[in-house]
Amino acid sequence: MEGVADRNVGVGVDVDVDDDEDAPTLSSQALAALQEYLREQNQNQNQSPADQSEVALVTEDWRLSQFWYDRETAEAVANEVLALCSGTPSRVACIACPTLYAYLKRIDPCVSVQLLEYDKRFEQYGSDFTFYDYNKPEELPTEMKHAYQVIVADPPYLSGECLEKVAQTISFLSQSNAYLLLLTGEVQKDRAAELLGLHPCIFRPKHSSKLGNEFRLFTNYDPGTRLGGWEQEK
Repeated sequence: MEGVADRNVGVGVDVDVDDDEDAPTLSSQALAALQEYLREQNQNQNQSPADQSEVALVTEDWRLSQFWYDRETAEAVANEVLALCSGTPSRVACIACPTLYAYLKRIDPCVSVQLLEYDKRFEQYGSDFTFYDYNKPEELPTEMKHAYQVIVADPPYLSGECLEKVAQTISFLSQSNAYLLLLTGEVQKDRAAELLGLHPCIFRPKHSSKLGNEFRLFTNYDPGTRLGGWEQEK
């Protein structure tokens, strides 16, 4: 998950001063540079969020098992979530996947999405941030109970215990007939089916940092042609 950081860009200019004039004037080279800068700034302001190429987040903290998705993965999952929200007002919960939160807000700033995350650096997202410790799966504000129609989870660890506790959180958050998406290792395939009734999609998530573990995307609904569809049992 990467995000777009605002940059303050300075333009160096040369100034010619005419002894006969009170006001300084720009040299032709400086004027051209200034005009080019203003043109770029105007283009950036006119770009829609979806036109931006990268999203910059805080640096990954490997001690927290943080590995951000690459751009293709973040955009694919964000667009799938938005497709699920299309036509009906839906609240989205992102459990331990700040990359997805950032891309959702960039593509559609009006989407209602809550980030549940242990890393308090993401408090920068204000009321969209809720502190979350998977070891305390239901220690969440009561107003979040059964409040979400779309839930995406990326458990921080590839252990059965972690997935079981995240599954408890999903149950706490879910409305009836909620859409569930789980991003985790291939090794959790059977456990994901047992705990949450999930099936693997053909689409393979990837991370900016190349990980040795094979990652998969699981859903509790058939995405049809999106995400490559469900993988067929061999």
